[in-house]
Amino acid sequence: MKASLDSYHLPVTGRNILRFVFPTIVMTVFNTFYTMVDGLFVSNLIGTAALSAINLTAPAIGLITAVSGMLATGGSAVVMKKMGEGREEEARQDFTLLILTNAVVGAVMMALGYGLMDVLLGSMGLSPEVFGYCHAYLSDYLLFTIPILLMYNFSLYLIAADRSRLSLICTVAGGVSNIVLDYVLIAMAGLGIRGAAAATGLGYSLTAAAGLLVFRKRDSLLHFQKPVFRGGVLFHASANGLSELATSLVSGITTLLFNLAMLKYIGEDGVAAITIIMYVLMFVSALFIGYSYGAAPMISYYHGEGNHEKLKKLVRFSVRFILGASALCAAVSALATPALVGVFTRPDSPVYALAVTGNRLCSIALLFLGLNVFASSMFTALSNGVVSAVLAFSRSFLFTVACVQLLPLLLGVTGVWLATPAAELLGLLMSAALLARHQKRYGY
Repeated sequence: MKASLDSYHLPVTGRNILRFVFPTIVMTVFNTFYTMVDGLFVSNLIGTAALSAINLTAPAIGLITAVSGMLATGGSAVVMKKMGEGREEEARQDFTLLILTNAVVGAVMMALGYGLMDVLLGSMGLSPEVFGYCHAYLSDYLLFTIPILLMYNFSLYLIAADRSRLSLICTVAGGVSNIVLDYVLIAMAGLGIRGAAAATGLGYSLTAAAGLLVFRKRDSLLHFQKPVFRGGVLFHASANGLSELATSLVSGITTLLFNLAMLKYIGEDGVAAITIIMYVLMFVSALFIGYSYGAAPMISYYHGEGNHEKLKKLVRFSVRFILGASALCAAVSALATPALVGVFTRPDSPVYALAVTGNRLCSIALLFLGLNVFASSMFTALSNGVVSAVLAFSRSFLFTVACVQLLPLLLGVTGVWLATPAAELLGLLMSAALLARHQKRYGY
């Protein structure tokens, strides 16, 4: 059956919005879940030193995916805006150009990763055991750079092409494969942390392969066409996706700062504890990321169509939904902390007590995080990458760096735990101000 734009023409009701974004929410949450499963297998089958290594390599991995994430999210907004304007052939040409660009970016970032890996890891002053785990994990992860970047792109474009259920199926299939391969490669084959890296790469590669097959078919709303190079397309995609680039880059930097703070105040047990907390926060925040990514193509389409009434209904429902979900998630995370931490480490471990205390304090951030994610994503979808980037950079970098540097000086390790809630609160104040300032311009 030929794909169409029918979903964009339905009445904007809570039911229809949730039906549209639900596959994306499930996909993002599931994707995060099987990332957590990596940590679960690694911590229980190898040890908390290996778990620390995964977090210590996260900044490098974030840098590798940053440019691709910028082109994927910003490019999706550009392509769907042209679809809304009726310029479908041009949109497909741009889509193909953006996918090819991402493949080239992947090759370049993989080469840089291998070239700089030893220097980056050697500068962190790690113990020989943790250094070995970091080197092994990153070496094998880099082999899958191009399919991983294509996976991120195809996931977003499948959603934009009204194929969100297929995107969900691909993600679930990749996730299940990752979970199975984690056990097979780590526990049965004895590959250790290298098995975890290979399991992740192979799981992601399934979605990349499915995307290549789907977008070759001409009955897809988006499909490969002979690309036409337009410098403006790459410029606008990059500008629109600046917030995602900023988020990826500063996420890596702030993760590094948190790790260094923990190494200073507690040691490698502290890095393991903060890794567990990041998994918990990442899992809950995936709900908001999934909703925002799912709603973004609708925002772009209604903006391109000039339909302010639908845009207003969509934004107002989204704010109410996220507020309610934020309060629920913060409460559940705080109350279920012992059980959540216990999945990764035993109660008699020194890491356990650290992680329980830290997670209860960090759960406060979930009250503010959802609206911050949505606001940044919404401005990207409205093709206002500058405002989106300012929001993302301020919240994820300026506020977080300031908090993680200043609060520990006043409160010790408690200041490290409170840095994220404080930064998210400051980000929420900025998000509310910018949403109010641009309300008349965009008509939401």
